[in-house]
Amino acid sequence: MTSTQTAGLHRRRVRKKSGYRGLLYIAPAMALVLVFFVLPVLFTVWMSLHKWPLLGQPSWSGLQNYTRMFSDVRFLQALTFTAKYTFFVTIAIFAVAFPLALFVERHRPFISFYRTAIFLPVVVGLASASLLWVWLANVDSGLFGPLLQRLGLTSGKVNLLATFDAAFLTVIAMVVWKIAGFTMIILVTGLQAIPTELTEAARIDGAGRWQRFRYLTLPLMRRTIALALILSVTGSILAFDQFYIMTSGGPQNRMISVVYYIFNQSFVSFNLGYGAALSIALLAILVAISVVQLWLLRVGDERP
Repeated sequence: MTSTQTAGLHRRRVRKKSGYRGLLYIAPAMALVLVFFVLPVLFTVWMSLHKWPLLGQPSWSGLQNYTRMFSDVRFLQALTFTAKYTFFVTIAIFAVAFPLALFVERHRPFISFYRTAIFLPVVVGLASASLLWVWLANVDSGLFGPLLQRLGLTSGKVNLLATFDAAFLTVIAMVVWKIAGFTMIILVTGLQAIPTELTEAARIDGAGRWQRFRYLTLPLMRRTIALALILSVTGSILAFDQFYIMTSGGPQNRMISVVYYIFNQSFVSFNLGYGAALSIALLAILVAISVVQLWLLRVGDERP
């Protein structure tokens, strides 16, 4: 065997050992993913193919649970409401988070205080935030009702969670208050990654503030915006706590999200097989939306 062949064999052995060492390093993470994601998903798929009562023996039903959801009017209403909520709350979050990101990204007096104050609601649990806003919106002891009355927006005490429109806006306001700080931090990271040389060059060339934002900032932040958008859309589709705590699905069961409906089917009506099928359908919707968003991001990268 020549020296060249010996060296090549040695390199292959080193790469093989490095590959085994890499697998050893990622083995704990792979085990966690397998135990807490892959196996539960496979078991949920198995449950969705059965009529699975809380007590008693499961019986095979094939695709019956999946075909049932297409004629389930309440599920379709929950899906429509979730899409509507996701659309409006995502726009509201970005409408608040982007100006805040532009504000705190610049160096100014007390900037650390501003960043901390804006981000502080993020550390509050969603259930706790929902309970807080239930108290704030209380018609007797809350703060929002008297404030609206003093501002002349209402003629008397008003229950913000009694009607659909008011409750819908109240829930969106709570979510924006809770989440906008997190989205702001993501956007600030993207803003700080833009080279200052490009901004200065654009300013020297005579580009105004809006032109720099439109033709420089937004294109360079496309990946950051896509990440924030995926997180916002995914979190909105999976919304449950705020509707369960603040409105209990009301008024008139018009604020039942998809996850809330799955919860009712699984743990209130005990239709575990049908609830599993709805969960798999929701997972497929989330995967499809994420794939579309990532595809749009890749299309943007291919543009000259």
